[in-house]
Amino acid sequence: MELLTIGAFARVSRLSPKALRLYDELALLRPARVDPDTGYRYYAVGQLGRARLVAWLRRLGMPLAEIRAVCALAPGEAAREIGAYWARVEAETAARRDLAAFLVDQLTGTIDTSGREPMMMLELKHSARTDRGLVRPANQDTLYAGRRLLAVADGFGPAGLAASGAAVAALRYLDEAETLPVDGELGELGVLGALEDAVRAAGAAVAELAGGTGEVGTGEVGTTLTALLWTGSRLALAHIGDSRAYLLRGGELYRITQDHRVTPQELLLSKALGGGMDPVPDLRLQEPREGDRYLLCSDGLTETVPDALIRELLVAGAGPGELVAAALAAGAPDNVTCVVADVAVAAG
Repeated sequence: MELLTIGAFARVSRLSPKALRLYDELALLRPARVDPDTGYRYYAVGQLGRARLVAWLRRLGMPLAEIRAVCALAPGEAAREIGAYWARVEAETAARRDLAAFLVDQLTGTIDTSGREPMMMLELKHSARTDRGLVRPANQDTLYAGRRLLAVADGFGPAGLAASGAAVAALRYLDEAETLPVDGELGELGVLGALEDAVRAAGAAVAELAGGTGEVGTGEVGTTLTALLWTGSRLALAHIGDSRAYLLRGGELYRITQDHRVTPQELLLSKALGGGMDPVPDLRLQEPREGDRYLLCSDGLTETVPDALIRELLVAGAGPGELVAAALAAGAPDNVTCVVADVAVAAG
C-alpha cells in the first residue's frame, strides 16, 4: 500500500495539515498509519476520494457533524443527504434575503406598497395518524395537530409515553395563545425564540418525570421532538432526535431535519429531550409555497418505508393513513406516527 506523508497528502488533497489533524481527531478522516515513535501521520492514496469529498462539502459550508454522517453513507444515499442539506440552505437564505430587503427598505424609508401585486394569503391544511405498529406492546409516540402547531414526539424508556406527552404539552400554548410574538417581518425572529423557549420548557418537563429516581439522568427515559409552527406566512421548525420533517416541493422530496444519532446506522441518539442528553434543538425558518407538502414522522415510518416510496405516496396525494399503512405492510416493528400538511391558498 502506497503511503504519503501528511504534507504530501495535504498538497494532493488540497486540505491543510492542520485540517487533516482536526479531521483525524474527529474520526472524520483517519490516517492509514501513525508512526508509534514520532506520531507522524501517513495516508494511503486510496483515501484521496474521501478527502476530496470532505473538502468539497466544507466548501458548501456543511457542518463537520453532517459531513461525518454523509461520508458514512452509500453514494446514492449520500447524494440525497447533500440535496436535502442544500434545500435547507436555500430556504434559510431566502428567509434572510427577504429580511435583509425589509430592513433596507425600513431603514432608508423606501417602503412603498403601491403598484405591488396583492399578497397571496396561504393556509396550512393537515391530517394526522398514529399507530402502535405490529410488535411494540404500547404506543409511546405523541402527536399534535392544531390550528398552527404540528408536532411529533417519539418517547423511549419505561415512561416513554409520559415523556413524549409532556414534551408536546409544553408546546401547546403556542397553538392556544391568541397571538404569536410576531411584529411584522422582524417578528419572525421572535417566533424562533419563542419556539426554542418552548422546547427548552419541554426538556425541563421531561427531566422532571423521573421524580428523583435518576431514570432520566441515566438515559432511560426521554423523547424526540419535531415541530412546525405556522405564523401565517412562514413555518418555524424545531427539531431534536431522529423523528423527521420532510418537504415535498415540485415533485422532489427533501429531508429538512438531521437525525441526531451517534452514527447513521445506529439507533442511539446523540441529542434528545431527557435521557441525560443535549437538549438544544435545531431551529430554522421555512419559506412556504403553494403546493408544498410537509411531513412530520417518527422513525417507525422511516425505518421501514424508504424515502423513494414516501415520495411516491406524497406525490400521489397520500395522507398519513396511507403512509402508516405502508409501514404496517413492511412489518412495523415500531410505533408509527405521521402528520401531513399541505400549503394552499386561503379560501376567501
